[in-house]
Amino acid sequence: MPQARQTVRPLVIAAVMASMAMVAIEATIVSTAMPQIATQLGGLDLYSWVFSSFLLTQTALTVVFGKLADLYGRKPAVLVGIAIFLIGSVLAGFAWSMPAMIVFRLLQGVGAGAILPVVLTIVGDLFPAHERGKVQGYLASVWAVSAVLGPMVGGLLIRQFSWAWIFWINVPIGFLAALLFVMFLHEEKRHGRPSIDFAGAFFFTAAVAALMMALTDAGHASNTRVAVEVAVLIASACLFVWQERRAADPMINFGLWAHRPIAAGNAATLLAGMAMMGLTTFLPMYVQGVMHRSPVEAGFTLTMMMVGWPSGATFTSRTFARIGLRRLLIGGAFFIPLGSLPFVFLNPDMSPVWAGIGSAVVGFGMGVTSVSCLILIQEIVKPHERGSATASNLFARNLGNTLGAAVFGAVQNYGLTHVTGMPAVHADQLKRLLTSVPGDFASNNEIRLALHHALHLTFTAMFFVALGAVVSMLFMPAVKISPRRETVLSPVHE
Repeated sequence: MPQARQTVRPLVIAAVMASMAMVAIEATIVSTAMPQIATQLGGLDLYSWVFSSFLLTQTALTVVFGKLADLYGRKPAVLVGIAIFLIGSVLAGFAWSMPAMIVFRLLQGVGAGAILPVVLTIVGDLFPAHERGKVQGYLASVWAVSAVLGPMVGGLLIRQFSWAWIFWINVPIGFLAALLFVMFLHEEKRHGRPSIDFAGAFFFTAAVAALMMALTDAGHASNTRVAVEVAVLIASACLFVWQERRAADPMINFGLWAHRPIAAGNAATLLAGMAMMGLTTFLPMYVQGVMHRSPVEAGFTLTMMMVGWPSGATFTSRTFARIGLRRLLIGGAFFIPLGSLPFVFLNPDMSPVWAGIGSAVVGFGMGVTSVSCLILIQEIVKPHERGSATASNLFARNLGNTLGAAVFGAVQNYGLTHVTGMPAVHADQLKRLLTSVPGDFASNNEIRLALHHALHLTFTAMFFVALGAVVSMLFMPAVKISPRRETVLSPVHE
C-alpha cells in the first residue's frame, strides 16, 4: 500500500502568504493607478464601481467558496480561486473601456472570495490552536506590508511600464502559490458524492449583490434604481430562506451561524469592520481638509493602524493560552472604541500625531479581535464545517466595511447640509478645499469649519459603533479550547 504523501507546513504557509499578498496588494495598488486608468479609458462616472465591483463579488462569493471547500476539499477550492483571480488580472490589464474593467474586476473579486476564506481554513486545519496564533500574526503582517508597499509599487510600475502591469504582476505570484499548494498540500481523500445547493448559492449571491448595490447607490442614484435593488434584495432573501429550509445540504447552516459564540463573534466583527471603514475613509479627509496637512501626513495616520494590527495579532498569539480567548476578545474589542475616542475630540489645531496614536490603538484592537475570533470560530466547529465557519467571519467583516461606507457617508452628508448659520456644502466645494494650496486656505475657512462639523458627527457615530462591538463580545460565552484536535489533512512534515 503506497504511503500517503505528507503536507509540508512551512511551504504551504508560504503559499498561503503569497496568495494573501496577491489579494491584499491589489486592494491598494489599484487605487494608486486608477486616476491614470480612468483618464485613459474614460468613463469617470463609473470610477467608484471599479472598487465596488471587486468588493461586491468578493463578499457574495466568500460564503459560497467556504462551503465548497468543506464539500470538495481545500486544495481544489483554493486552486480554482487562484485561477479565476489570475484570469481576471490578465484580462484587466487588457481592458479597453471602464465597463470592461468593471467586468474583469468582478472576476477578480470572485477569485478573492475563494482565496481568503479557504487559505485561512487551511491554516486552521494545519495548526492546533496554540500554534495558529503565531501564524495568524505572520498573515496579519502580509496585509500591513501590502498597505505600505502597494502605493509605492503601483507608482513605480506606472512610471516605468504601464498601468496594465499592476494587474499582470499577480501572474508570477499566483503561479508560485498554486505550484506550492499542488506539490506540498495533501488532503485525505473524500468519499461520497456531495450535494451542492446551487439554488441556495444563487439566491444568496443575488441577495448580497442587491444589498451592496443598494448601499452603494443610496443617496447617489435615482430613487427608482435603489427601490428596484431593494425589491431584488427582499425577493432573493425570501427565496434563499425558503430554499435553505428545504435543501438536503444547505449552502448556509442557520444553526451554525446562530450558534452563540459564532453569532457574537460575527456581530462584533461586522461592527468593527464598520468602524474600520469609517476610519480609513474619513480620517485622511480630516487631516488634509480640516488640519490642512499634506497627503503624506494623512497617509501616516492610517499607516499607524497597519502597525497596530500585526502587533495585536502577535500579542494574541503569545498570550491567548494564558489569558483565555474570551478575555482577549472583550479586551481587544475595548481597544477599538478607546482608539476611536481621540477622533471625537480632534480639532483643526491639533497635531496629526494624535490621530496616528488613535489609529495605532484601533489597529491593535482589530488585530487582537480578528485573530482571537478566527481561532475561536474554527475551534468550536467540526472539521467539515470549518470552511463555512471561517467564511462567515470574513463575510461579516466585508459586509461591515460596506455598511460602514454607506452609514458614515450618510452621516457626513447630513453634517455638511446641517451646519448652523451656513448653507449646505457641496461636493465641488469639498474638492476645492482638499486640493487647495496653503495660500488659498483662508478663503476656504468656512468650508473647512463645515467639514470639521460633519466629520465630528461621523467620528462620534464611529465611536458608538465601536462600542457596539464591545457589547457584542460581552455575549460571548466562555469556551474551552482543546490544545490538540483532529485534522482533515494528511500527516504533516516540518
